Amino acid sequence: MANQKEIRARIASTISTQKITKAMKLVSATKLRKAQEAITRMRPYAEKLQGMLGNLQDSVDDQKLAAYFNHKPVKKVLLVVVSSDRGLCGAFNANMFKETRSLVQGGKYQEQYGKGGVHVMTIGKKAAELLRKIETNNIPDFQNAFQDLSSDAVFEIGDHILAEFHKGTYDRVEVIYNKFKNAATQFPTVETLLPVEPNGEPTDQSSNNDYIFEPDKTTILEELIPRSIKTQLYKAILDSVASEHGSRMVAMDKSTENAGELLKSLRLQYNQARQAAITNEISEIVGGAAALQG
Repeated sequence: MANQKEIRARIASTISTQKITKAMKLVSATKLRKAQEAITRMRPYAEKLQGMLGNLQDSVDDQKLAAYFNHKPVKKVLLVVVSSDRGLCGAFNANMFKETRSLVQGGKYQEQYGKGGVHVMTIGKKAAELLRKIETNNIPDFQNAFQDLSSDAVFEIGDHILAEFHKGTYDRVEVIYNKFKNAATQFPTVETLLPVEPNGEPTDQSSNNDYIFEPDKTTILEELIPRSIKTQLYKAILDSVASEHGSRMVAMDKSTENAGELLKSLRLQYNQARQAAITNEISEIVGGAAALQG
């Protein structure tokens, strides 16, 4: 059994750690509320834009615009992996790594991976650190995106992706992120950014839509299509930010509870050690008194 001094040191260390985890939980809870509000506002707008693109696919006759919808054989693919800059958020970043590895080493893009056709763009430092274990063509240009997270900053990333897609660098672009459901539930999600996917089975209303374009169809779509794609990327990042704070809040709450359980155990050990020391002292005193009487 450890002596009283060692146990006291462990108790003090655990109390200090518990204060830190509790503070981190409160900070994450505050940030989560703001992030949740942001993604709640963004989702309807992004989904509406995406739905409009799917419905407009058949009406696009401009060659440059049609490239957004061109589903050609996939030889080179770009995976945009969204993680966090910091750890201590449970399995949040590990889930991204597992999802990416399953795609390239034994799943959808195994063939392209074997031929060196998989490129990875990391948004967040943790993704860059984890994905070094996978031999892909990494593009770490946007690891520090969260230092100035705004729609303008994300749209710059989107502009870079669109430019590379139009040059033919990639045949497909997919984003991998944690989709936020609630503070305790986030699940890895893979969404296709490019080429634009059809909007599922058209309803009677969507199939009969007769859009009126002003000033003209090409001008409107030249603005609408890139904005929709960049908005989809922004939504994915906002989802990931909310998921990160939710995951960290839950992880820190559990850590605080575990620290409390550890403190109970340590205090019990301390009391046992103290009682053993007192019993030993009493035994020595009694033994000494008996020896003097003898």
